[in-house]
Amino acid sequence: MSKGLPGLSHVDHVGLTVPNLDAAVVFYCEVFSGRELYRLGPFDAAELPPMPDGRDWTEAHINVAGARLSIAMLSIGPNLMLELFQYDLPARHGERPPRNCDAGGHHIAFKVENLETAKNYLAERGCKVMAGPIVLDQGPCATTRVNYVLDPWGNQLELVEYTTQAFEATAPVKIYRP
Repeated sequence: MSKGLPGLSHVDHVGLTVPNLDAAVVFYCEVFSGRELYRLGPFDAAELPPMPDGRDWTEAHINVAGARLSIAMLSIGPNLMLELFQYDLPARHGERPPRNCDAGGHHIAFKVENLETAKNYLAERGCKVMAGPIVLDQGPCATTRVNYVLDPWGNQLELVEYTTQAFEATAPVKIYRP
């Protein structure tokens, strides 16, 4: 009996939904040195053939009935692809992303060399810097400092500063280092 997802090799990308795709592409490209790889859409459920069971394409494939959406894929740094979604339909959808404590809550962590410099940079570019830093001086993440930040649309971002962490000595995976 095998363990884990058969054929899994790695995480391919992370996706975020934003209210304005053009503005988010500009933000993540300018602020995080991202590079736009491609765009897709708009895809409109009303224009796509229904599924054999009668459901519309977007309900069957992405669990959002009656959707109209566009997608942009960005490359950020050497190891992250960030997929941005803009939904124009349905008309009533959440104005803010879920909080970390909500089902579906999420965040993206970015490793930085200097936490204070990174916080100031993001604050100057419209991000809300949360209280911090959180200093981890014991346990598996000893020597780590973190700070949460909200992007202009309220998505949770985490800034992480460390040289090495205690768990690395025995971890089966290796931390990416350029």
